[in-house]
Amino acid sequence: MLYKVVRHFYLMGKRTGCAFMVLQLQMLLPLLMEEAEALQKCISVFRKGQPIGDGIGSLVVARLMVNKQKQIIAQETVYSETEYANRKLCHLKAAGPVPTVGKLSDALAKLVKIGGMNMKMIIMVDATVKLEGEKTGTIAEGVGAAIGGIGVERYQIEQVATDLQIPLYAIVVKESLQEAITAMKKEIADSASGIIEIVHNMIKTKTSEGDSVLLIGVGNTVGIGQ
Repeated sequence: MLYKVVRHFYLMGKRTGCAFMVLQLQMLLPLLMEEAEALQKCISVFRKGQPIGDGIGSLVVARLMVNKQKQIIAQETVYSETEYANRKLCHLKAAGPVPTVGKLSDALAKLVKIGGMNMKMIIMVDATVKLEGEKTGTIAEGVGAAIGGIGVERYQIEQVATDLQIPLYAIVVKESLQEAITAMKKEIADSASGIIEIVHNMIKTKTSEGDSVLLIGVGNTVGIGQ
């Protein structure tokens, strides 16, 4: 794809004789080279099975899944349950440590059909691309489905939440594109503790005893078990 973009601007400039076409390419090249170098570096990371920055959502949920009974609920997607502050806390993530993002929307559709769940809140944790100058590992909160891709899963998750009138919250960790697809930095991994604290605070303040809360860890779960 990078080759096609470079070739496009070069051939357009050559065919039209317009120097501004080539100037656009010159301006884009630093960004294209950064992306190319990140893709090159990520090859060895995936080969070794190391966690990547994009897996921070999976890491948060994996930490809460330790020593809990787990089950496969959808394709390459694992689920577990525990209790926190007299609420049922449900965990959902892609099944690691293989590199996969799972089928989170399919898993959510199955979970909401389980009788008596009394789900009152869905929290999604994911990585997000930071702007230049922002600090890696910064945590931000918002609403809606925190999930990338072409938008199909985002739509399906928000559709379920809307139909059942379940509030949908997002917690994201800021990182660059290069940091997202290469070995997870310490700043990103350290943000997991802060996210868990935010999740626990949201559960206490936004739900009541006896409610169910679903925590979804989004992201590639390479190198991250459960």
